[in-house]
Amino acid sequence: MAVYTEVPDDELAAFVVAYDIGEVVSFKGIAEGVENSNYLLATTGGRFILTLYEKRVDPADLPFFLELLQHLSANGLTCPQPVAGRDGEALRKLCGRPAALVTFLDGVSVRRPTAAQCAALGSALANLHEAGKGFGLKRPNALSVSGWRPLAEAARGRSHVVAPGLDETIAAELDALEAGFATLSLPEGVIHADLFPNNVFFLGEELSGLIDFYFACDDWLAYDLAICLNAWCFEPDQSFNVTKGRAMIEAYHAARPLLPEEIEALPLLARGAALRFLLTRLVDWLDTPPGALVKKLDPLEYLKKLRFHQQAADATAFGWRA
Repeated sequence: MAVYTEVPDDELAAFVVAYDIGEVVSFKGIAEGVENSNYLLATTGGRFILTLYEKRVDPADLPFFLELLQHLSANGLTCPQPVAGRDGEALRKLCGRPAALVTFLDGVSVRRPTAAQCAALGSALANLHEAGKGFGLKRPNALSVSGWRPLAEAARGRSHVVAPGLDETIAAELDALEAGFATLSLPEGVIHADLFPNNVFFLGEELSGLIDFYFACDDWLAYDLAICLNAWCFEPDQSFNVTKGRAMIEAYHAARPLLPEEIEALPLLARGAALRFLLTRLVDWLDTPPGALVKKLDPLEYLKKLRFHQQAADATAFGWRA
């Protein structure tokens, strides 16, 4: 989440009138994240998240995101629900941007997950993948392997300001991953694709909901698990916590058994996930406009994670017990 577009009071008031949610009590920008403009909106009718979809989001994808939330909720997953206006429409315009309201979920995100919380996330991720079955809309993953080289090209010639030799490191890894991913054939379905700790809420040790589905797409299910291993199981010094990795994988496996080929592919998928976030963070680091209310994320965090994955001989490096 982030804020790129400021919403004037008069435009907000006109927007809220279209809903049966009462009058505005408070309105505050949310600085976390990098993709859209997000606000916490409190009214006399409750609390909501208002999202303005920025230029990197294709408006044609918005029905996928909003209908996916409804489908997942109907199949038992706790996630935000789109709020329709009096006209029955959930998607409208605000400040020249497509915009939508979704319900607010109680809970807090964790900065340093415990092993128990990693296990809860593993179960929730498997439940998400199961709940996504039967969803009628499709959305290819624009940030899978076919999208990484254009990102590398966008940063090429400038990445040395972040780390010397980064262009060369990225080029070599791209070659290796493009060749490796071409050999894989794994179970596919709806994935979250961005399930970082700030997108997961807890009430104590109890997982209370998943949010921010605006990278959701169709891809290999095990790739979503690899993203979560990257996001949840490294310590602040970028060492991999095998206890957390084992807790996550075993909880996922208990809810949705992993196939042998998925387990075998985990090191390659984890490398791919690390490169994906290295590249998107790198481009954002170089291109985020001055004055945007957004927290820039360090791309070098994912370079360090990538180096760990490059040394992983098999899934036991992540805690898998054969």
